Amino acid sequence: MNDTLAGWLQALALMAALTLSHRPLGDHIARCLTTSRHLRPERVVYRAGGVNPDADQTWAAYLRGVLAFSLVSMLFLYGFQRLQDHLLLSLDMKPVPADLAFDTAASFVTNTNWQSYSGESTMGHLVQMAGLAVQNFVSAAVGIAVVAALIRGFTRERTSQVGNFWADLTRIVLRVLLPIAFVFAIALLAAGVVQNLHGVQAVTTIAGDHQSITGGPVASQEAIKELGTNGGGFYNANSAHPFENPTAFTDLLEIYLLLVISCSLPRTFGTMVGDRRQGYAVLAVMGVIWVASVAAVTANELHSVSSSAGHAAGGMMEGKEQRFGVWASALFAASTTLTSCGAVNSFHDSYTPGGGGLLIFNMMLGEIAPGGTGSGLYGILVLAIFAVFMAGLMVGRTPEFLGKKIRSREMKFASLYILATPVIVLIGAGVAMALPGERAAMANPGPHGFSEVLYAFTSAANNNGSAFAGLRADTVWYNTALGLTMLFGRFLPMVFVLALAGTLAGQRPVPVTAGTLPTHRPLFVGLLTGVILVVVGLTFFPALALGPLAEGLHR
Repeated sequence: MNDTLAGWLQALALMAALTLSHRPLGDHIARCLTTSRHLRPERVVYRAGGVNPDADQTWAAYLRGVLAFSLVSMLFLYGFQRLQDHLLLSLDMKPVPADLAFDTAASFVTNTNWQSYSGESTMGHLVQMAGLAVQNFVSAAVGIAVVAALIRGFTRERTSQVGNFWADLTRIVLRVLLPIAFVFAIALLAAGVVQNLHGVQAVTTIAGDHQSITGGPVASQEAIKELGTNGGGFYNANSAHPFENPTAFTDLLEIYLLLVISCSLPRTFGTMVGDRRQGYAVLAVMGVIWVASVAAVTANELHSVSSSAGHAAGGMMEGKEQRFGVWASALFAASTTLTSCGAVNSFHDSYTPGGGGLLIFNMMLGEIAPGGTGSGLYGILVLAIFAVFMAGLMVGRTPEFLGKKIRSREMKFASLYILATPVIVLIGAGVAMALPGERAAMANPGPHGFSEVLYAFTSAANNNGSAFAGLRADTVWYNTALGLTMLFGRFLPMVFVLALAGTLAGQRPVPVTAGTLPTHRPLFVGLLTGVILVVVGLTFFPALALGPLAEGLHR
């Protein structure tokens, strides 16, 4: 009973905090993306880069900026890892192997933060701070910049311009991510998260054994890891490690951080398009899916068939921290897989077939409830366009969304967006299962082993980064395959989103008539929720049937 009460109080406290943050943070981000005023630090950045922040770009130029910046970031991070033994604060760490360095560079540049390594035994402090933590900021900012361009596609008319990528990127980092991360890094530090530049410290345990513990700048990296829905942990145990997540309070704070920006962006959307009801409708869809997922995962972990000892402990406790228990573990797991955040406070591989299957399904939804920083909102807006088109077909009218007609050109880009990630996931998982050497990397045979592989490619393609950690993924093949999966899963959808933004911006708005489908009412919320579940269910059901569903039926 006490666990149940604590679980309900945690969930309610989280929802209250997100509700209080929704309006001020959403409006602040909208102001950052629409103001013509440049702050002094921003002007310094523009001069250093030779950028004219007042010059708008076409969608193609905006895309070139995204790709060029990401390519340079990836090359820099790759080189940083390969040369880390020559850098300060290397802690005598060896250079990261080429295949692992490629995988890690692709991972952090794409906001995935998939880790095939133990951070405390692989990366020196300078690589952690100046390499990985920096990418936590800028990769998150890239996602918000892309959704800003899409929103401008709805608000602008008869133009080919969707904003300035360099100005968007700079403002998001300096005005949004840095200030919030700074405040919460101090809060995490005060709550017990480690922050130092210590190397390996030899300590004597209570039992008299000797253990080596690595210190480091953890609190500062932890804040942006969650805030930017990045998820890469300083330690291999991620947010289950007491240096990263020492108490129930820090656990709830970290869940709040990984949700807060994505939950506030619908307010930004409504403010920028001039109709906040549209933002509330999008937020309602996100909220329905999030609540349903949290409830279903929690129920599976509390009530699924397990040993009597497990039930005596309050549910399925294998792979879960005693500090957090089932309720907080399920809340974290559902939230992190519904966003593009790979942070974990429990071992997803140990979840029940139903619970683990739901975590995979969360990512298969495209992580739109509320999704990653920026990527969640542009993902659900593309699906909203798809839903409007379907509604138009039902009544025999040309569909419209926010005053823009949804024609064949827009639907081609929306359809390509929807198909891109499933194709990447299913091809990657299929090839891995076809290769005997890669099947041998599964720690478990049968359906659960397939679930491990399916989870890995779903996580990589959706830029999540969490894992069924039973898969031994630190091999040349997996590092290469998952690195490519992350790159295609991040940038291919961005191509279609920005192309869609360009074609929408070039249209002339159409007036609202009696036949226009209202997209701010409960009817549309239900329609969009149904489209999301049906589209994903039809796409991934066969793969889920071979993995978690088969495992659950077998048990």
